[in-house]
Amino acid sequence: MTTTIQLSETTKALIGTFGTKEDTYDDIVKRLYRLAVKEQLGEFLLSSENTLSLDEARKRLAKKWPK
Repeated sequence: MTTTIQLSETTKALIGTFGTKEDTYDDIVKRLYRLAVKEQLGEFLLSSENTLSLDEARKRLAKKWPK
């Protein structure tokens, strides 16, 4: 089953620049989606949000389990 989405002519032209004559817009959008997922995963894995440095983690562990 296919659906229709509305795009401006400018957006359609921009999306078309990511494909070749053999690609359908469906092919292009799927390719862009896969790239976006990889980008998000990379940002998530490389994010320093809610992380500790190794030194800080070692300090916390030392407090819990003193020698």
